[in-house]
Parts: sequence; structure tokens; C-alpha cells
Amino acid sequence: MHASIAKSLLPVATLALWLLAPGAAAQNIYKCPQPGGGVAYTDHPCRDGKGELLHQADDSEVIDRYLRLGQSDLARQYAQARHLDALYQQRLALYQRDQENKAQRRYEESLAAQQREDDARQQALADQSAERDQLQAENDALRQQNDQYRDELSRPVVDYAPSYWGAPAAPYWRHPHDRDGEHGNHWTPPPPPTYQPCTQLAGGRVQC
Repeated sequence: MHASIAKSLLPVATLALWLLAPGAAAQNIYKCPQPGGGVAYTDHPCRDGKGELLHQADDSEVIDRYLRLGQSDLARQYAQARHLDALYQQRLALYQRDQENKAQRRYEESLAAQQREDDARQQALADQSAERDQLQAENDALRQQNDQYRDELSRPVVDYAPSYWGAPAAPYWRHPHDRDGEHGNHWTPPPPPTYQPCTQLAGGRVQC
């Protein structure tokens, strides 16, 4: 049963493929019975004259098909044989305009693709320049920081503290009524400074 259904649907599928084929609408399509109950589809009349014409191409379709195939001479001969010169010129003008539109679209698409490539190239160059500038700025900052560290390390380290760091201040002058003062104020040298040990830390700092 399934085989019979498939056999009956085969001509329908064949006709669908025929109609979907490029240029099929530009030619006549005949349905011809075959010995044994089969059918065949062709663009020529059936041999025994018992076939069925499913589609009849008009003159415009035939001329257009010749033009699409690049056979303009055949299209002109077909039109001249049927006194269809005006129709041929009309279909030829439409075909040429269609070709020009296709060529213009291809040209515009090519320009757009080239523009996209140029934009991508310019963007890549801009990204590279920005990356170089960023790296240069980082390197400059590191060099400046290193210079500051070297300046701090090159400064002399003071290993003593002034006398006023925790040491009581001694008077430079004595009062006239002091025990050792007989004739007024006398200058007395200050006591020696008090030294405290200091330790040098990293970065040029000192801890005392």
C-alpha cells in the first residue's frame, strides 16, 4: 500500500521540482502519459498528441530566458520571427537596467566592505597608539618614583639628635647674685649635646 502511494505521489514531486527549476516558467510544460501508467513532464509536445499542456510560456518569458542565459541573438531571432521587435526592445531594456542595478549594488557593497576594513584598520592603529601612551605614562611615573627614592637614599643620615631632644636647657647667663658671680653676668658655656643612637630605614628615613 505504501509503495502504491509513493508511486502515485512521484509524478507530483517531479512536477514540483520541474516548476522550481530556474527558467522553468519560461518554457512550455507538457504532461505526457507513459506506457504502464506512468507520466513524464517535458517541454516538448507529447509524441502521440495525448499529453496535457500544464504551462504555456508567453513571448516575454521566452525572451527573458534567452537574455538571462546570455543568448541575446536567439532572443532577437525569436522576436523577429514573430514580429515582436518592440517587445524585444522592451525586455532588453528591462534586462539591461536590471544588470546595471545589480552591478551598482555590487559596487556599493564593495565600497562598504572597503570602508569597514579601513575603519577597522584605523581603530586598530588608534588602540595601539593609546596603549603606547598608557605604557609611556606608566614608565614615566615609575622613573619619577625611582628618582625620588634615589634622592632620598643619597641624602646624608644625621646620627645624632639636638640637645633639646629630651635634654633640659641650661642657661647661657648667670644671675649676678649667683654663688660664682662676683661682677655681674658671666657667660657660661652650654652643656654638651645629648646624643641618641639613630637607625636608617628604607627609603631614606631615620628612626632615633
